[in-house]
Amino acid sequence: MLSFFLETETMKTKFILITILLTLIVSCGNVKKNDSSTENSETTTYYLIRHSEKDRSNSENRNPDLSTEGQQRAERWADYFSDKNIEAVYSTNYNRTIQTATPTAEANNLEIQFYDPTNMYDDAFIKETKGKNVLVLGHSNTTPQFANKLIGKNSYEDMDDTDNASLFIVTITGDNREVTVSKLD
Repeated sequence: MLSFFLETETMKTKFILITILLTLIVSCGNVKKNDSSTENSETTTYYLIRHSEKDRSNSENRNPDLSTEGQQRAERWADYFSDKNIEAVYSTNYNRTIQTATPTAEANNLEIQFYDPTNMYDDAFIKETKGKNVLVLGHSNTTPQFANKLIGKNSYEDMDDTDNASLFIVTITGDNREVTVSKLD
């Protein structure tokens, strides 16, 4: 009788151990990995810049072209963005922003899309740009305001009127929003 009891206890122990082991295997197989390719974690990158240096020779001109220095900076911007896989270029409808955007748009075979800075960040824009690398050209007031809209807080003030070199990079992945600010000299 004692040997039967020992065999039964051994069988129970083995059964329990096998059950625990199978439970662990199944539960480990059901652990979800953080998959960055899911729709919720799709990355959108916005490159926000102010137009290049404008021609200041006529203070009455409200829509000036770029100066020679500004044209050179526009070309440098195009060089900078050459490896960024820009998929859309947005600009306000002013000579200086269009002329700054043109070299980058042409290098990427893109048409410049115009936006109204008073209606900068709406549902249509979000849907249209989701998951893309997007260049947005604006002005000393609209560029930081746009960065603030993208991140959902007022972190950036208007730029100095002589600042044509600042670059705001806003990266959005799911609910995570990161900003880096640098300069192109």
